[in-house]
Amino acid sequence: MTRYGLLILPATNRVYARAAVDLTRAELEIFGRSALDGRIGELDTEVVGGASYITFTGDGLTERDLAVLGNLSAGYALFEIVGELLRPIEWSRLDRYDDDLLTIQKYPGKTNEQFTKLLLNVTLLASDWATEMTSRRFRVLDPLCGRGTTLNQALMYGFDAAGIERDQKDVEAYRAFITTWLKQKRVKHRVLESGPVRRERKVVGRRVRIELAPTREEHKAGQTQLLDVVNADTSRSAEFFRPETVDLVVADAPYGVQHGSRTAGQGLTRDPLALLADAAPVWARLLRPGGALGISWNTHVASRDDAAAALADAGLTVVDAEPYRALRHRVDQSIMRDVLVARRPA
Repeated sequence: MTRYGLLILPATNRVYARAAVDLTRAELEIFGRSALDGRIGELDTEVVGGASYITFTGDGLTERDLAVLGNLSAGYALFEIVGELLRPIEWSRLDRYDDDLLTIQKYPGKTNEQFTKLLLNVTLLASDWATEMTSRRFRVLDPLCGRGTTLNQALMYGFDAAGIERDQKDVEAYRAFITTWLKQKRVKHRVLESGPVRRERKVVGRRVRIELAPTREEHKAGQTQLLDVVNADTSRSAEFFRPETVDLVVADAPYGVQHGSRTAGQGLTRDPLALLADAAPVWARLLRPGGALGISWNTHVASRDDAAAALADAGLTVVDAEPYRALRHRVDQSIMRDVLVARRPA
């Protein structure tokens, strides 16, 4: 049985850095269970030369397995442990674009990029297509997309990305960012739609749709991704996206401290449960059977049991395995963040 050491990526956020080791252990266990047939075991944490490593055993890890593990949210480098020596292991990632797609945006309330990647990963790994992580072009919807952190991570993976956001300023800021970034990076793309959406002579929202590809050759061959962002209330998502067309729904809910949640019936509220009760049934209908929904929120304003009940009421089956219960972590003094993942039954 081969023994490995995973070097953790340094986190720019000091609070998140303290939680990164435990979060990555839980994420690695989820990878092992869902995508690697349980062939990862004996997880532990060691400090080597002043750096934190997660150690584990792997039974016959293949090149494909390493390509899967290369997408761990905080994975920096992987080594085979040979006695007291570390032998570097070459692995690959899904990354399709330069990493400044994820890092260049800076604004108050932006979700940590490593956590965004973790949330997308654990949601994907709960779906029926976990073993297709490196081969399937997933369609990801962020129904609370803000300025597009999750959308950018989905694009980075080569997936199609869809989002809906109530705040017009956030949508306009993201549209300006992504169109500028695509031009500056000379990424082959085509704006399919940009402007108001009208129905029965009324403006019901605004939308930007962009077709893009990492290379001209892929674009010419029709191997393109679709970015689709709507400015409207999330409870109206089904007006813009067809039922059962989304593989993954991934959302970082407003924390109720600096950013309130909005519902159609109550307007601005600090209670994410009201948001879930209003919108989760809509999100669930957009998921393909076998798809998964992952959401993070502040447990100081809503308990895990209550949030799980809201997802169950929407017809989803909550994934309650132990590693999924180990994703709770402190963000700051007023925010204790947790993650819930649920499946739409096939």
